[in-house]
Amino acid sequence: MAWKTVEGGSGYELRVFAPGPEAAEAYMSFDRLFEAWSPANGLIVRVPIREAAQEGEGGLRTSGASGPFEAEARWVPFADGCVGYDVTLELAYRGDEPADYGLTFGCGLIGSGRPDWMIPGAFYKENRFEKNLRRYPRYDYNGGDPEQMVSDAWSFRADRAALPAVFAWNDGLCGALCTDETSPLGLSGLGFRGNPEGTRIWLNFPYREEPVTFVGDPSPVAPADVTTYRFEPGQRVTLELKVYAAPADPHAYDPFVRRMYGLHAEEHSLRPWMGLAEAAELTAHGLYTWHYNEAEGILNETAAFDREFNNNVKGMGDRPHMHVGWVSGAPYAYALLAYGRRKETPAYVEAGTRVLDKIASGLSPSGVFWASWIAGKGWTAGWNPNAKWLQARTIAEATLFMTRAVAFERERGVSHPEWEKAVRSNLTFAVSHQREDGNFGSYYHCETGEVEEWDGAGGVLWIAALLEGAALLGEPSFSAAAVQAGSYYERFVKDEYIYGAPEDVHLTPTSEDAYNAVVAYVHLYEFDKRPEWLALASSAADWMMTFRWTYNLRFPRHSLLAQYDFRSRGADQASTSNQHLHNYGLFCVPEMLRLWKYTGDRYYLDRTRDHIACFLQFIAREDGDFNAYKGMVTERFYNTNCFQPKGMMLTLSHAWCIGLVLYAAQESAPYAEELGL
Repeated sequence: MAWKTVEGGSGYELRVFAPGPEAAEAYMSFDRLFEAWSPANGLIVRVPIREAAQEGEGGLRTSGASGPFEAEARWVPFADGCVGYDVTLELAYRGDEPADYGLTFGCGLIGSGRPDWMIPGAFYKENRFEKNLRRYPRYDYNGGDPEQMVSDAWSFRADRAALPAVFAWNDGLCGALCTDETSPLGLSGLGFRGNPEGTRIWLNFPYREEPVTFVGDPSPVAPADVTTYRFEPGQRVTLELKVYAAPADPHAYDPFVRRMYGLHAEEHSLRPWMGLAEAAELTAHGLYTWHYNEAEGILNETAAFDREFNNNVKGMGDRPHMHVGWVSGAPYAYALLAYGRRKETPAYVEAGTRVLDKIASGLSPSGVFWASWIAGKGWTAGWNPNAKWLQARTIAEATLFMTRAVAFERERGVSHPEWEKAVRSNLTFAVSHQREDGNFGSYYHCETGEVEEWDGAGGVLWIAALLEGAALLGEPSFSAAAVQAGSYYERFVKDEYIYGAPEDVHLTPTSEDAYNAVVAYVHLYEFDKRPEWLALASSAADWMMTFRWTYNLRFPRHSLLAQYDFRSRGADQASTSNQHLHNYGLFCVPEMLRLWKYTGDRYYLDRTRDHIACFLQFIAREDGDFNAYKGMVTERFYNTNCFQPKGMMLTLSHAWCIGLVLYAAQESAPYAEELGL
């Protein structure tokens, strides 16, 4: 990385270039030290760079003053192989009276091409397609209607981000700014703007949420939230931030995310409440006790923490619904069955078996599983944009774990012909509906089987199901279809924009898309050892880590998560639309651990360990623990002002959250020594 200063009429412009021979064509332009905004009169004070000089090996010092502020910034090159600068901005308030200001440190991105964006976990590219059926922040180069959550500029609180950084790309450069969740001025903020007038990224101290605030459903839009800090005469403040520049590779974020993870891992410790064996014992108890519905042979999707409330509302806190995959169903029935066999617990074996029997009996007229079963209604299509649509990911996941259940039981001399029949029917459907280019489609008509939506990567998980099914059933056509699909879905991984997995967030980039891609490409690599599959699995895992918290959030003092000292390092943002922390990354724990073994890249082990450790917290150890019952696990931990106040948690136990802990605890047990939990 290189820099140079250009003298102008009001001071210097500092230009920061990415490494490489084409660096001069694009750069980050810092035309001021910072700017301050006063809510009292709307005055914006721009503090120019009056002096700039080299300092140390490759570093520099800049300084300047304007209005009530003077400041100095020291830029020190990274010393660990990643290319960028640690910046220390020291400023003094020279006003005679206390005054409220907000500060912004930012730069322009100079170069050709319309910009792309990433705020890890919170914003990816345009973030929402115009045709998307769910409303949440969307970027549009030409502007838009903020009341519809469309704009060419956005500012967000830092606690929406898994790493408090804002990345921008043009045709010649990837540039990023990063800071801590909080500074001496309060909660920090991140922002960007891109339109025909230019491209800019910034950090706010304290945060601003503009042009509107995304607060989630049912009313996702709230007014802008602009905060300031009261400066006292003579007060001095130090702000720490990072500047990163790289060539315009879509994967250029990865070295910087890895660097920041390494730094944060030293500062932000883990604190699992228990080990893997205790977690498995508790969650098996919780899944069986609170979610297994013996009368219907299903796993209820939810169970209320407050059992008295649940009784008073005629059981409505317990949801007698079951998806066949995703938020209930086959994955968790399989985990309970496997644990029951290993621990010789007949009740668990019977429960897991009955649930899988129920799912196997639920084939739609098109030959694939129905998506969900609802008490009083029977089999339905799920939570899709159309009541007649079945979603590929839900069905593929159910098929994958039904396949695993058949194989697991076969090894123990137990046969389940109806399970095997259901597996074959689903996999045959997938192969027969695959497009010539390898695409399986994302949504199917439940009666005719016609593909109703081709867009998205919702079908990528069919790859793993087909490969495991091919091995189980001896059907080479299944593995051939999986290989063809691998070549199709690689475009989503290479574009660093994988979307379409969950039923309830139509065509949205989510952490779940990353998990499914990792699973698919690890299985492809294990099938034929082609190095490109391993590279795609690694790339998908890197993108997945942009949803994973590198640091521990500072929760409000009196919130439940603060009182229990919840450590958020290792938690994942559900999606840019569903902004809360969740544990669904446990779904791909075995594939991530094998990816670490295949690549030798310890980063994958460390960040998988973090995810497991994070969710070895908040498993109810006894009745009354965090107001839950023994073995219960919540779905949502609230990290920002979305859906619920920061520091709260959802007071419902979810079958998938318990089930994934049970699954991952068993799958990671052989790696217990390396994980060091």
